[in-house]
Amino acid sequence: MAAAAAGRRTVTLGGKGASLTSSSVFEVAHGGASVTIDSSALSRRSSSNSTTNFAFSIPNYFTGEEIRASLLLLLNKILLSSSSASASAQLQEILERDVLSPDYTINDVSSDDLDYSVAAIDGVSAIFDHLSSALSSIADAVAAISCEALRADVSPFNLMDSGDGSSSKDAVAVASDFKVFFNGSKLVSSGKFVDTSVAEIPLVHGGFREVSRLLHSKTRVQLNSGFRAGSVKDMSTALSSLALSLLNLGDISARRTKLLVANSIADVELSSRLSKMLETDCKRADSLEELCASSQAALRKKDYLLFLHNVYELLNVVREIVSWEAVAAFIALEGRDIFVEKIQGDNGSVGEPSTGDKVKIDKKTEKKKKVVLGKGTTALMQFIMDRLLGGAKKGDLEKLAKDIVSLLDPRGSGFDDVLTKVKEIVESNESRRLPKLPKGTRDFAKEQMAVRDKAFAIIGEVFKRHGAMALDTPVFEMRETLMGKYGEDSKLIYDLADQACFFIFIARLQGGELCSLRYDLTVPFARFVAMNGLTSFKRYQIAKVYRRDNPSKGRYREFYQCDFDIAGQFEKMGPDFEVIKILTELLDELDIGDYEVKLNHRKLLDGMLAICGVPKEKFRTICSSIDKLDKQTFEQIKKEMVEEKGLTEETADKIGTFVKHRGSPVELLSKLKEEGSEFLKNSDAELALNELEILFKALVKSKCVDKVVFDLSLARGLDYYTGVVFEAVFKGATQVGSIAAGGRYDNLIGMFGTKQVPAVGISLGIERVFAIMEQLQKDKNQEIRATETQVLVSILGDDLSLGAELVSELWGAKLKAEFSINKRVIKHIDRARGSKIPYMVIVGEQELNKGIVKLKDVTAATEDEVPRSGLLEELRRRLNATSP
Repeated sequence: MAAAAAGRRTVTLGGKGASLTSSSVFEVAHGGASVTIDSSALSRRSSSNSTTNFAFSIPNYFTGEEIRASLLLLLNKILLSSSSASASAQLQEILERDVLSPDYTINDVSSDDLDYSVAAIDGVSAIFDHLSSALSSIADAVAAISCEALRADVSPFNLMDSGDGSSSKDAVAVASDFKVFFNGSKLVSSGKFVDTSVAEIPLVHGGFREVSRLLHSKTRVQLNSGFRAGSVKDMSTALSSLALSLLNLGDISARRTKLLVANSIADVELSSRLSKMLETDCKRADSLEELCASSQAALRKKDYLLFLHNVYELLNVVREIVSWEAVAAFIALEGRDIFVEKIQGDNGSVGEPSTGDKVKIDKKTEKKKKVVLGKGTTALMQFIMDRLLGGAKKGDLEKLAKDIVSLLDPRGSGFDDVLTKVKEIVESNESRRLPKLPKGTRDFAKEQMAVRDKAFAIIGEVFKRHGAMALDTPVFEMRETLMGKYGEDSKLIYDLADQACFFIFIARLQGGELCSLRYDLTVPFARFVAMNGLTSFKRYQIAKVYRRDNPSKGRYREFYQCDFDIAGQFEKMGPDFEVIKILTELLDELDIGDYEVKLNHRKLLDGMLAICGVPKEKFRTICSSIDKLDKQTFEQIKKEMVEEKGLTEETADKIGTFVKHRGSPVELLSKLKEEGSEFLKNSDAELALNELEILFKALVKSKCVDKVVFDLSLARGLDYYTGVVFEAVFKGATQVGSIAAGGRYDNLIGMFGTKQVPAVGISLGIERVFAIMEQLQKDKNQEIRATETQVLVSILGDDLSLGAELVSELWGAKLKAEFSINKRVIKHIDRARGSKIPYMVIVGEQELNKGIVKLKDVTAATEDEVPRSGLLEELRRRLNATSP
């Protein structure tokens, strides 16, 4: 081996900054690189007085690759330990031998922690890491060619990332890559062939990607670490998953190969010869399940080295299966041209076509065939033909098959070129791929924006009607501002330094401060009041907030909130009444349909929990559980309270009897205040009932109490609530859950180190309201105008200056107008109708000569001539007549 090292790459160990990679381990293992130890590493390790001898045995079933990988890792780990320079030199000399024996002893070892099995697991895992990464790309490319050759139904590849966590990201990524190969294909576009070996590709190949990525992350850590306790078991877990994933990958590849030979190779003789070759040269395909089962059995017995070797064998078998699938797919697509025609050209030197007739390939047919494959598939097939057929003997099936198998062997000289070509094909489409949105976010088209603008206008008008002033705060706050305010929901806060590079950049711009995206608008409002020393402030804010949540239907990571808050000392329950009244006004004026406002009091909840025997330190966490009753049954909540939060079943059952109370505010309040009521024996509960009595009387007088339901199960999980809490729920067909919520938070502002300023507020979940409004418009078949344009100035010709003159006159009069320049009048009319613009001002050469314009009512389809000088007055008259 030492003699053969000339001209090879050298892997240096022990030097400053030197580190092993899976690729370098693989190169050393199969003889593609030699090893040297940096002199500085040897000089740092002088002989120790307390040295021992380290003996180890290499399993006789290990291959040369496995042995060299394990010895390389053993050497690297010795260099990382406190062992002597002598031990390192001995092991380097063993590694360079051409012939290796099973048993070795290394002298002058100054560490008793050495473990050959750890080095073996880590070294061979590096081979797995390198090969599985390569196999993932090659298996995708080969399967894509097979799909073309099988004329398969590729509808299983129509996967999209749902954005709500319900789809496998790796499966979606695999499907996306396959579409690059299939782009433009006429074979798979009309594919009728259906088989599970094709349908399972996205999930099986995606699963293999996922497992390979896990193996890579673990291997990267182990390669440059010393001997660590538990590392063998940790790596075995990842390798066990790799074995199962390899079994699935090899299974569907073998099934596709059989289908290709049986169904896709038209020439009977070619099919028969290839079938025999598979039986002879790919006979290990039948050992897949046996190898996988053997590996798992060895793992159960904790025979880690045998387990490792079985997985190594399994990986190589799967690689061979994929290579023979490539052979079958290549011949199915190109075999007739390469062999049937060329056999005749060689005067029958290899054999005659099964039909016995001379075959002629029509040039037009050949040209047509080249364009029916997908662009990616065509590029890969052409690459293989250029590499293999240039010097190959015509019609030599055996040589061609051998060359393809060799080309797809990572140990071969041409493999890197194939891998580069596959990656080039996949990545070539990156610039043309449709970009996608981050999970939990949305774009809003013009029709949706029209609905949103209308809703925001209504909301802003209601807020201003009640004397609120606008406020805007930064989209991110100091992390310390947000933390400790939301209870268990704090886990949903986006910390910028933990997210994307863009946010890290923002955090650094803040002088290294740790910032987080705002979770709601209430805490930033409280921070603003405290920071500016305000004692009274009535404000509204309409802005986006962010939550690191699991996206689902109606649940987003970025969404608008519309907040109204009153801070300061006012008459008892006055602000509470006003915010609830505002909520009913908002929902009534948005005209979304039937709704109810559920209402409770945090002190009443605290009193209820105390009566039930809940320890005070658990009030908030139990409130968080109760708050889920709108989504889960009480039995589910009870299980959480008992098993996760430590309540007794008796206490949980008593809570259950109370939270079932809901109904008319006045009637239920009267019932809770009856003589002998347990609530009257608790000071918090009694205070809450008295406050609610004042509130309900005000709501009755304001004629909105019929929209309110007194509900003892309403808890609102946020920690900062101290008094009244409420939540609006839509009762129509569109299932969206809570559409607004709020409550009193008297202590939040004081948490920022200032004096306490009591406050109460409401937040409208506008995204869910939009969903309701959009659905209502669909149900009513209402068309939405995306613009408010009143007039389209239509110039019949190409005179932009004339259009500029007319439309500027309308803009100067504050009319909403657009202009269009086109010689064809129908184009102008189509635009007006498409945008639902009510009026058109049409001007052509004839109108100019007459000093008039034509004023067209698009809806009524009528047209009048109007003097140019009287256009503005006539437009104002008509628009005023039609305005509401």
